[in-house]
Amino acid sequence: MFEAVLFDCDGVLVDSEPITNGVLREVLNESGWAITQAECMRIFIGKAVRDERARIEAETGKPFSEAWLQGFYERRNQRLLAELKAVPGAVEAVTAIHQQVQGRIACASGADRPKVVMQLDLVGMLPLFGDSVFSGHDQPRSKPAPDVYLAAAAHLGADPARCLVIEDTGTGAQAGLAAGATVWGYCPEGHGRAFEGLGVARVFHHMDELRRVFAAPLAG
Repeated sequence: MFEAVLFDCDGVLVDSEPITNGVLREVLNESGWAITQAECMRIFIGKAVRDERARIEAETGKPFSEAWLQGFYERRNQRLLAELKAVPGAVEAVTAIHQQVQGRIACASGADRPKVVMQLDLVGMLPLFGDSVFSGHDQPRSKPAPDVYLAAAAHLGADPARCLVIEDTGTGAQAGLAAGATVWGYCPEGHGRAFEGLGVARVFHHMDELRRVFAAPLAG
């Protein structure tokens, strides 16, 4: 069915969102923005922190600086190194899909590339992706623009229209759809509200389900 499979990273391959957003909330609180954890998750999941520069400046009353951002990255990475785990079933699903599409997989994230590489390495998935790791920070536009998915497809020599994108956020799903790919949404909470109103072809709730469904057409 598909020439290649393009995976988001945070929330799809690694359970990093609570860690990253917990640290982000801490540094925003310290900077003067009394943001709650739920609000922080709602605003920042699926987006690059720098893309919310104007809002951060408005809420904190302080200029957004590269030094502030790098300080956040350092604290975030320390916590990730200590606590990060793979999403349940993700290693097995990626390994199986890697075999089924002859290695034509990529990781296309909205996060900075050093973080993505570090996370994949920590959970043992980096060898599966090799040099097929892409960051929205390195593209002209971040998600929800399609740039990172188009770059990943081009690297694999795949037609975006014959690529499957695996996403867990509406922002990421919009990026995959804008690239012309088929998008499947991962929603472990058991609902698909993040994808309402979007042309997501399938919503699944566990990585074991992804592995089974992806293999079914091949078996049939």
